[in-house]
Amino acid sequence: MSENIMVLRQPLVLFTFTVALAGCAVGPDYKKPEVSLTDHYLASSQVGQRTAINDAYLDMWWEGFNDPLLTRFVSIAFNQNLDLAQASARITQARSGLSMANVALLPSGDLSASAARNHQSLETPLGQLLNATPGYDRNGRQYEANMSASWEMDLFGGLRRDQEAAMAEYQASEAGKNATRLVVAAKTADLYILIRGLQNRIAIAQHQLETQQKLVTLVELLHSRGLAPTRDLDQAKGTRAQTESTIPALEANLEEAMNALDVMLGVPPGTYRNELATVQNIPSSPQITAMGTPSDLLRRRPDLIMAERRLAASNARIGAATAEYYPKFSITALLGTATAISTGNMFSSGANQATGVLGLRWRLFDFGRINAQIEMAKGQEAEAMAAYRQAALRATEDVENALSSLIKREQQTALLLQSETSLSQARNSAFVAYQKGAVSMIEVLYADENLLRTSDAKAQAQTEAARSAIAAFKALGGGWEPSKASPGSPNLLSMNAQ
Repeated sequence: MSENIMVLRQPLVLFTFTVALAGCAVGPDYKKPEVSLTDHYLASSQVGQRTAINDAYLDMWWEGFNDPLLTRFVSIAFNQNLDLAQASARITQARSGLSMANVALLPSGDLSASAARNHQSLETPLGQLLNATPGYDRNGRQYEANMSASWEMDLFGGLRRDQEAAMAEYQASEAGKNATRLVVAAKTADLYILIRGLQNRIAIAQHQLETQQKLVTLVELLHSRGLAPTRDLDQAKGTRAQTESTIPALEANLEEAMNALDVMLGVPPGTYRNELATVQNIPSSPQITAMGTPSDLLRRRPDLIMAERRLAASNARIGAATAEYYPKFSITALLGTATAISTGNMFSSGANQATGVLGLRWRLFDFGRINAQIEMAKGQEAEAMAAYRQAALRATEDVENALSSLIKREQQTALLLQSETSLSQARNSAFVAYQKGAVSMIEVLYADENLLRTSDAKAQAQTEAARSAIAAFKALGGGWEPSKASPGSPNLLSMNAQ
């Protein structure tokens, strides 16, 4: 056994030397890039002056709309949406990649054993030759048991750079799931608001259609008595038909929105249609609280965290490619026992066997290919850097556009509400005047058309205001809680701030 130890002593000395060099790693160390952003949002002061019934905090902003059914649908989407299921599967893949990168840094070992029994033919040339040997036994047995281990010494940090890249990719996949969660919440709420808006527009058109039908009935009665010309009757019927023609298009859009919502909830179209059948008011936009600054987006928005982690991964791959310039050393060791007589001789000093191998691999004449690999890695890092900076700028653009749209749509809604009230009074006055013969049918139909157009525009403005609020929450990165990371996963928020 002492001989076996002597065989392995030199590789163990090299192992100790390698551990002392374990802190060395070629390639650039990663530093999070600086992104120049403004100190505040352009529309922040106007957003703060908004009046809203409810407040909404970023983490659970959908509850700020004060609509239980909307909150329920978002919860269902989190549990059943298939985009989220795919994002979870990508995390599993990235975690496996990280595990493989971690294992590559550790020694690997094998345990093998074999037992063989042979019966040699005496009719072959070999058998005849062996049979002529005194004491030859044509029945042979062989037993062997070995334990081997091998380890690639990461002297220049190539494997550690691979590990850094795998860790960054895993963190990017975690952020990607959070980004998908944010999109799912926003899309679910957006479809719900769109459905309520279309239902209200259909209800407005149907109410106007009922009013115009009553007008047609009245004109028909007056026409039958010779008190109204045929022209008035034709105009009344034409206006009624025009209003009625708008309803099928709105209903088709409503069907599409309901189908899209069902798919977003991970169920076949039509599953939740009955729950949406009752027409309800369009939810009003809540007050946006804890909006933060543009710089907060770098820590808050998961898509920006994902882009930054991919940048870190590309930086680590430069080091992994650079490590190919240097030689790679490996140690292989074997301890075992073997006998060709009987198991009784196993593990005896004469049956023991040992091997120690120091391996060297160096791509000495392949530097041109290594240069190309390094240049490719640097190009990928430059692309990831540009993508990260562009994502940050577009994130602030998303917030500015959403906040501006929210403010303007609410202003438009307030003006249209005033207009609707005035036009409703004007329409009633025109109808009374027509009954008294003071104005023509044209005045009544004109008032009807204006009222319908204004009421429909008001419903659209209310819908778009609520959708703009949803877009603002999404742009601000609301809908996930950084402090509630899954067990064993990295803290993306604190990691990204480093």
